[in-house]
Amino acid sequence: MNTQDFLLELGSEELPPKLLKQLSDSLSSNLTKQLDELNLSFDKAVSFATPRRLAVLVSNLQCQQEDQIIKRKGPTVSAPIQAVEGFAKSCYVSQDKLEKKELNGVNYYFFTQNKKGLKAQDLLPEVADRAIKKIPITRAMRWGDSDFNFVRPVHWLVMIFDNDIIKANIMGLDSGNITRGMRFTGEQEFSINNAKDYQKTLFDKAQIEVDFDVRKEIIRRQVMQIASENGATAVIDECLLDEVCALVEYPCAFSGNFNERFLEVPKEALISAMKSHQKYFHMVDNNGKLLPAFISIANIKSSDLSVIVDGNERVIRSRLTDSEFFWEQDKSTTLESRISKLDSVLFMEGLGSMGEKARRIEELSTYIASIIGADKIHSGRAGLLSKTDLITDMVDEFADLQGVMGGYYALNDGEDQIVANAISEHYHPRFSGDSIPSTSEGLCVAIADKVDNIVGIYGIGHKPTGSKDPYALKRAALGLLRIIIESKLNLNLFNLIKESVDLYKFKENISNEINNFISDRLGAYYQDKGIDKSVVNAAQHTSVSGTNYIYDLDLRIQALHNFVQDEDSKSLIEAYKRSNNIFKNITEDDIAVGGYMLKPHNRTIDCKDIEYSNKFDKKLSNALTKFREKIKGNEQKYLFIVGALLELKPAIDDFFDNVMVLDDDLELRDKRVHLLMVTNTLFSSIADFSYLSK
Repeated sequence: MNTQDFLLELGSEELPPKLLKQLSDSLSSNLTKQLDELNLSFDKAVSFATPRRLAVLVSNLQCQQEDQIIKRKGPTVSAPIQAVEGFAKSCYVSQDKLEKKELNGVNYYFFTQNKKGLKAQDLLPEVADRAIKKIPITRAMRWGDSDFNFVRPVHWLVMIFDNDIIKANIMGLDSGNITRGMRFTGEQEFSINNAKDYQKTLFDKAQIEVDFDVRKEIIRRQVMQIASENGATAVIDECLLDEVCALVEYPCAFSGNFNERFLEVPKEALISAMKSHQKYFHMVDNNGKLLPAFISIANIKSSDLSVIVDGNERVIRSRLTDSEFFWEQDKSTTLESRISKLDSVLFMEGLGSMGEKARRIEELSTYIASIIGADKIHSGRAGLLSKTDLITDMVDEFADLQGVMGGYYALNDGEDQIVANAISEHYHPRFSGDSIPSTSEGLCVAIADKVDNIVGIYGIGHKPTGSKDPYALKRAALGLLRIIIESKLNLNLFNLIKESVDLYKFKENISNEINNFISDRLGAYYQDKGIDKSVVNAAQHTSVSGTNYIYDLDLRIQALHNFVQDEDSKSLIEAYKRSNNIFKNITEDDIAVGGYMLKPHNRTIDCKDIEYSNKFDKKLSNALTKFREKIKGNEQKYLFIVGALLELKPAIDDFFDNVMVLDDDLELRDKRVHLLMVTNTLFSSIADFSYLSK
């Protein structure tokens, strides 16, 4: 089979840095999907992305499709003539060209055609056109008088198959083998002579590294080297590193400094100014203290680096002067005096003002504090002040400093350190992997804020769907679950939701629905931890109350996950399933006058209250009695309990292997059903094990 390498490169104006990887992955995915649909095999497809280009290199692409025999089944021979003619017409043949064949005893019309495989070079223009036009773009641009649109205006198109140009016209561009280098240095245009040499040619001719991940690591090494030369450590934020990588094609790191007086401003404000506005990496000393210096990445190697450094120092000086001004201005007004101003700030249409929200958070934080043992006064105070920094100049300029600046301003106002810390951390966790609040009072405010958001937004009808969650309620629910589980809080989720619903004064009782919505996020939470959803479902469907206590539920899930790793668990799960099947086939009429079957519903009844004559019945009865005695006082030590359940295996196996449960002797049947019901009741106090048998 003949194969060649195919290169597609689309050149454009500078692409949005935060979308670059997404655009690149989409182009590659669209292209390879079409090649698969056309039955054109290839070894691999590598995507490349720089600020001015998206490219895909497909290695060892099949030069021609294999010949195919196409068979289509039509209507039955006895079908109306119109149906037969319609089928023939859809195959572009007359009725007499159709074949009659038997299938499962019925005669059908069939159409068979030998289709010769097409050459890849004839298919690639359409493949490339669709791959580019199917890239999802939320805000498309038009340019000039063209009818085309893309995320940015496009300027050149490279399409080569090994060293042959694939002729095509896409979005008004004629394809060729000419690409472009840097705007202001080196060769402006040069040719790609062979597809496989694309990456090497760009680097040799223009020092452009087109591989995003390789370029990213080059930047990382440069930043670390510059920091080392300054006797410091660079703090590398991965999101910032991705964004910087999407801004440069020829990365050259350099460092600069700013006046030490700016260190009087909270470090988060300085770091935000450097990261958000200038895309700088900051440096810290050996003690983790912020240094008055930064590292930036130029998109060109300059013969006089001092000019670039000086320009960047002047810009950051201006930025930090603004931060310094905001800091001093904001300190002149207390957070408490800002509470009344929150009443004129809308939280959300239908949910009132931010002032009303702050008062709800105050009440809910106090309620939570009374349950988990946090300071009620400090928790309530922090909840009331938690949103006041939204109307400060600093947060207006740097939205990512919400909460953080509130903590600083609270300390400046003389508020207690506990209150300041709670305000500072109440948005945590802000994203996957972020830390949770470190203090009990911070936990109270963080939980109250998230519950208030979920209940309020859900309550006015903005419920997330499978594909849409515009208010990030799923993320808020996950954050809430993380806080409760990782902080080991004995909180009843339903009661917490109901408290919030009551504060909103919603007429409709939506507590159950919201409780189910939040609980459903547990599947995603444990999936990230490698725990199967069946384990989560089993724990959530226990026969005893307590599933609204999320931390207790977590303990059961962890214990069950440990349980299913043991080989012996399989036979126990099957035994549980088997006994459930037995229960499905019996009624109270099948049970003798002893009525033992009904007694396990009262969990105080033990098997030792019943006389058993068969040794296997006795063995199971004794094992169950011993199990109950063993776990007495350890009802919430679920790892211990599932370990004890595993010890029941020999007795349960012997019981099922050697006795007939539904014996003709009705009294014997009654006692054995009782044994199974006691066994299942014990299992069900941990989880519904039937979910584990699916």
